[in-house]
Amino acid sequence: MAYVADLSFLSDPLRLVRGEQSALCDDDETTRQELMQMLDTGKRLHFALPHVQNPGAFACSLFKSPSTITSIDFSAVRGFCPPSAQTGSPAMAMKKGTTTLGFVFKGGIILAVDSRASMGTYISSQSVVKVIEISDIILGTMAGGAADCSYWERHMWLLCKLFKLRNGEPIPVAAASNMLANIFFHWRGYGLCCGTMIAGWNEKEEKPELYFVDDKATRLKGDLFSCGSGSTYAYGVLDNEYKWDMTDEEAVELGKRAIYQAAHRDGGSGGVVRVFHIHRGGWTKVIPGMDVSELHYEYAAKKGMPGHEL
Repeated sequence: MAYVADLSFLSDPLRLVRGEQSALCDDDETTRQELMQMLDTGKRLHFALPHVQNPGAFACSLFKSPSTITSIDFSAVRGFCPPSAQTGSPAMAMKKGTTTLGFVFKGGIILAVDSRASMGTYISSQSVVKVIEISDIILGTMAGGAADCSYWERHMWLLCKLFKLRNGEPIPVAAASNMLANIFFHWRGYGLCCGTMIAGWNEKEEKPELYFVDDKATRLKGDLFSCGSGSTYAYGVLDNEYKWDMTDEEAVELGKRAIYQAAHRDGGSGGVVRVFHIHRGGWTKVIPGMDVSELHYEYAAKKGMPGHEL
């Protein structure tokens, strides 16, 4: 038996709740009742698992043995072409690459990300949005498997909306990060690949909070994190220049330059740089997208170089 995965929720997450409904209003009593009923009855979102004795071990075997995946009937999955067992290469074990970073400073939190998605040595996209809105005051970053991160962080949007409807107040940043860690703990061993940062503003204590959460349910609170294949290069810039009392402009520049340096040296990172500033009352997209190639020559010009020497 084969299953068809409907990923239409990626373009409209509200389809997870109300089919084709494309707008959600807090004042819509019908919507509120439906969401509350979903929460009170214990109804949860599910996705199909293979009908085998140990789905987790089965999922892991797909990464190790190409002969496993060719023994499955994928005829009902539109547009899917299973790999050949004769290639001798792992069926799904592709290296992933990205660079995301976040740090706390006196003016709030800066999140900076690149936009490249890669499948091994193949660059599959240069325009991925790696910062996902979880609530009006909370943002999440994605590194690892694009499908895993995108699905679960958009699912967090729904859970945070339910929390607000039920409690009459936004979910705290700590609670949101803990909720995501609990989800990852539940699905440990099923082959998820996620390295995320949950960042937001603590309205009760009037301070920013930054958490790192990964697919092993590790949850860390800190002032500076970087995740992805280019994080080593980003940390080199951050460790050298990060300080608490930066101005907003200095903090944005630091995040932008750290992503550029990572993209310049790491083949899995690239595309454009996006920078977000989380502050009291919400968040602002400071840099919607700045090409790293243009940044390369901009920084080279400041050093009096044409750019090809760097």
